Amino acid sequence: MSSVTYGFLAATILSLLASAAYAQLSPAFYARTCPNLQTIVGSAMAQVVRQEPRMGASIIRLFFHDCFVNGCDASVLLDDTPTMIGEKNAAGNANSLRGYQVIDAIKSRVEAACRSTVSCADILALASRDAVTLLGGPSWTVLLGRRDARTASMAAANANLPPATDGINNLISRFSAKGLDLRDLTALSGAHTVGAARCINFRPHIYGDSNVDPGFAMFRKRICPAAAGVGDSNLTPLDSTSPNRFDVSYYRDLMARRGLLHSDQELFNNGPADGLVRLYSSNGRAFNTDFAAAMVKMGNISPLLGSAGEIRLNCRQAN
Repeated sequence: MSSVTYGFLAATILSLLASAAYAQLSPAFYARTCPNLQTIVGSAMAQVVRQEPRMGASIIRLFFHDCFVNGCDASVLLDDTPTMIGEKNAAGNANSLRGYQVIDAIKSRVEAACRSTVSCADILALASRDAVTLLGGPSWTVLLGRRDARTASMAAANANLPPATDGINNLISRFSAKGLDLRDLTALSGAHTVGAARCINFRPHIYGDSNVDPGFAMFRKRICPAAAGVGDSNLTPLDSTSPNRFDVSYYRDLMARRGLLHSDQELFNNGPADGLVRLYSSNGRAFNTDFAAAMVKMGNISPLLGSAGEIRLNCRQAN
């Protein structure tokens, strides 16, 4: 079999699997069994984002890091056990990923209303949508019916999560492997219009890359010393213009060579995503539409359905 034929068949199979997931997930999945679910999640998220807007960005990132590792199955929420090393301490998550306690609190409220009914995976999907909306971004209909994984894998997380050092070709390849195209990649990266990054992740870009605005780099160097291990956890906003507002300033920053991460600036570096960055920078409606569509697609990466997995009572451990 030729590589072209094999690639076509692989893409066809991935498309069919994605279609099957869409067919089985439904926005009305809990209409009878937990009719107040979305109100419970929305109310809890509104309180969280009001108290700490950055936590909204953290929940969005938590959902992304879940879906990119063995699908949207809440595996990222599992604590390590004596027999399982999970995802929380993987390279892209350790001392960085946050929001676990937020999902725990929402899960407790949901369990009080609807015992053993709603998966942690669905709660995370709803919470991430609400986070975007509460920060001023678009809303969308979340398809529901995912079940929770019983196990997690640090090795899978290390292999699948895109590091901040990725170039555009690696990013395209990683997203393509999940059924997401260049438009999805560019739109989803727009989530970096909110939240913050650690020095250890943006140090290589501001000190080593040439496609950085000098003034932008100079200010970040004050926050992030050149020496490895010094100030690694120091934070700075991914979007310095409006770090708590879900808007298109991220793309305008990229056009001004003010992307904080190497992987951010790769989206506007004389490459295939340049046109989309230009589009989103001047057309918030196009960005909102594409971002919402990409979040639905990402939310349907390899969900556990039917009798697969379980409905965890505690998001941090298997039943």
